[in-house]
Amino acid sequence: MAIKADYVWMDGQIINFADAKVHFLTHSLHYANAVFEGTRAYKAENGMAIFRLQDHTKRLLESAKITAITPPFSQKELEDAQIELLRRNKFNSNTYIRPLIFLGDGIMGIYHAKAPVRVGIAAWEWGAYLGEDGLNKGIKVCISSLMRNSTKANFNKAKASANYLNSMMAKYEAINSGYEEALMCDEEGFVAEGTGECFFMVKNGELITPPNDYALKSITQDTVLKIADDLGIEVVRRRISRDEIYVCDEAFFTGTAAEITPINSLDHRVIGNGSRGEITKKIQDAFFDIVYGRNEKYASWLTYI
Repeated sequence: MAIKADYVWMDGQIINFADAKVHFLTHSLHYANAVFEGTRAYKAENGMAIFRLQDHTKRLLESAKITAITPPFSQKELEDAQIELLRRNKFNSNTYIRPLIFLGDGIMGIYHAKAPVRVGIAAWEWGAYLGEDGLNKGIKVCISSLMRNSTKANFNKAKASANYLNSMMAKYEAINSGYEEALMCDEEGFVAEGTGECFFMVKNGELITPPNDYALKSITQDTVLKIADDLGIEVVRRRISRDEIYVCDEAFFTGTAAEITPINSLDHRVIGNGSRGEITKKIQDAFFDIVYGRNEKYASWLTYI
């Protein structure tokens, strides 16, 4: 899907989409120290609403702190910027928001502290990341040959650009091998996460998801855990081996982009009935009730524009 919009927010100003340009000597382009967020806004029953705006913006600033970047804008300013950007663009359908804090041009070299800090926010209309059919029928997944970033070498709790190179390579490997997504393991061989999603499986009525030892702390994962509690589904947080998934009853990915996407097979082993499972559907339905404003309990998670 093409990325199109009328306006972008850059360094405190709304500018035309075509004018959002940076120099090729931008520090982050060379050394990958940048942090970003992925946030969704939904055409809810009472209008366009950003889902968990405060939580996403807080994580953005925490990522910057972890990677030793000091943004020139407060959380409130960044939240207001995202709201104003959506108002100006007047989108007609569900929208994805991408804030990025990065280091601009002017210096070169590994030491980054004197590089100018810049902030951009883009937004565009975007449907299901892994396809509308994927939400209903599930997707084909493989275990990647690439390990998830080690906590010995990377700051995995930062949503940092540098952390996504191995995700890109894992995704490349999966798609070119005939799959739709990859599942990555940690350095001990236990499941960590997808290339940009958290993982859940269902076995004997239990909802099981690994700890975030090697993974980003996921806002959508947290949403699913709260939904499971509401539905009376028992949740277990523990390490998961790949062979357990082969014989589980259901499995799915979660993430801002992926939302709740079922997994119908792993490494050519059919999972459950080979389609979206009963518990997955219940969680998926509850999730969409929340983001579309049909669940008053979580009304505070929606920021209407």
